[in-house]
Amino acid sequence: MSDGVEGNEERRRTGDAAGPEPQGVPEPRPREAEPAVEPEPATLVKAGAADRAEAGTEAETDEPRTGRADAAPAASRGPAGSPPDSPDAPVIPDAPDAEDDGIRYERLPDAPPPILDGVRAKPPAPAGLATLVAAAVTALLSGLLLGDGLAVNALILALPLAAAAWFAARQAGRRPRPTSLCWGAGGVALLAVPVWSDAEWPTLLAVLAAAGLGALALHGCRKWSGVLLAPLGLVLAVRRGLVWGWRGVRERTAAGEKDLGPLLRSVLVAVALLVVFGGLFAAADQAFADLLGSLVPDVDGGSGVPWRVLLALLGAAAALAVAHTAAAPTRWDGLGPGPGRARGRVEWALPLVLLDLLFAAFVAVQAAVLLRGENVVRATNGLTYSEYAREGFWQLLFATVLTLAVISVAVRVAPRSGPRDQLLVRAVLGTLCLLTLVVVASAVRRMDLYMGEYGLTRLRLSVVAMELWLGVVVLLILAAGVFGARLLPRAVLASAAVAVLAFGLASPDKLIAESNLQAHRDGRTLDLGYLSGLSADAVPALDRLDEPLRSCALRSIAVPDAPWYATSLSQARAHEILTARPVRDLPCRDILTEDIYPSVR
Repeated sequence: MSDGVEGNEERRRTGDAAGPEPQGVPEPRPREAEPAVEPEPATLVKAGAADRAEAGTEAETDEPRTGRADAAPAASRGPAGSPPDSPDAPVIPDAPDAEDDGIRYERLPDAPPPILDGVRAKPPAPAGLATLVAAAVTALLSGLLLGDGLAVNALILALPLAAAAWFAARQAGRRPRPTSLCWGAGGVALLAVPVWSDAEWPTLLAVLAAAGLGALALHGCRKWSGVLLAPLGLVLAVRRGLVWGWRGVRERTAAGEKDLGPLLRSVLVAVALLVVFGGLFAAADQAFADLLGSLVPDVDGGSGVPWRVLLALLGAAAALAVAHTAAAPTRWDGLGPGPGRARGRVEWALPLVLLDLLFAAFVAVQAAVLLRGENVVRATNGLTYSEYAREGFWQLLFATVLTLAVISVAVRVAPRSGPRDQLLVRAVLGTLCLLTLVVVASAVRRMDLYMGEYGLTRLRLSVVAMELWLGVVVLLILAAGVFGARLLPRAVLASAAVAVLAFGLASPDKLIAESNLQAHRDGRTLDLGYLSGLSADAVPALDRLDEPLRSCALRSIAVPDAPWYATSLSQARAHEILTARPVRDLPCRDILTEDIYPSVR
């Protein structure tokens, strides 16, 4: 009996599990080893010995830890049923001590989902042939036409861009909404500003506004978040558009002779025929050569070939971004914040009622000052009327902008438990809007007084136009309080587009020159140095000056001899005037640095 027990113990010590079971009281069998949990590599990070103190603290709170150091004791016991000292058990080094600079792994929390996953559309199919051709045409026209300025070429480039968006949307099975077509038409209308005006600042404003309307047409947004983030969507779509276009090129190339090959051969044959016969006709007739020379862009001009290549690449990227957005627009409306937590009546109304009273007091003071005139201003402040107007305009402009921000926050947290709350909100905010309109009128009146004394400049005209537009926004908010705010974001954007279009077509530089010349006729001095820095829009007005004022004012105004596609109507008109009456070479240093007394014909 003892021999059997000793034999079993020997076999158990050597790991032989096939022997007979021991007799008598059974000894406790070793616990089966739990399989080691392998952590996911994407959620593991390495930590040094400095972090083990925190790990020990976690162990005291009975929280399980996942990692190599935790799994080592379990894994050292080997497979299920194998003792730790069994030959079948794998050899695993001991876990490092707390003093060692060993490595352990900690599981990081899962990364939050990207913010755009809920609003971004599914990737569209690779770009079709028509879309790729429209993008190629956009790239070609960008390289040929944009290197000499911006005028009619902006409208020309809008055509292949619109075609790329149309073809991509058709391929994706999307049809444009009437509102999207209206926004697109508005963007094209804004591109009439560089065709009409030569001034750079209204042209830049019109181009940016046209891009904003185009982005809104492509995304089809309706809420504030969509209206504000739609232009950002075009910028973010550049990278995806390039990848999407490259996939389309690869797919078309893999199709072989089905579509891309015949088209490329046709284009090459057409270009060869036009070059050969165009050269022959130009050599045969000088009038046709002059016409052809004025129509064909000069690639070897001052812009340089590298600059034109860069413009072509930018044009292709823009066309692919527009087409990709048309095929798979991001729904930015889904990122808009929800309504804020409604406040109680007293908590919400008390600050706004006090603000209304403050506005009413200011309006009363303004009415007294503006009606009683300059004597009251001199007696009260010791300032002239124009100085008083200048000092208050910027504060009133900022107050108008801040009031709009207060109204937007108040609407989000307004009480909305019943009809009484709705009536309270309309009464308080309606009163604030009406008083804000009076503040806007006061600011515009102040600047009008100041410009009447010191003349019109670009900055003064711009801020007055902005103040007037803010007044329109306040009127739209009043209308939204009566008829509902569903159309308010798009109405504000439409009013901004109309303001930019009207501002550009009014030729601000021309208005500035005419206003200053009219003031000069009324006996005020003339700052000829400032007027000489205006654009070609001011040439017709400055042409009425007598010599030597005329030549000194027009000498600094650049009217380049640009190609037809880069020449605005104002530049063409100025070129005609200066060709008929050239500028004389006269000394102008003293004239441009001193105030000029009346001498206008």
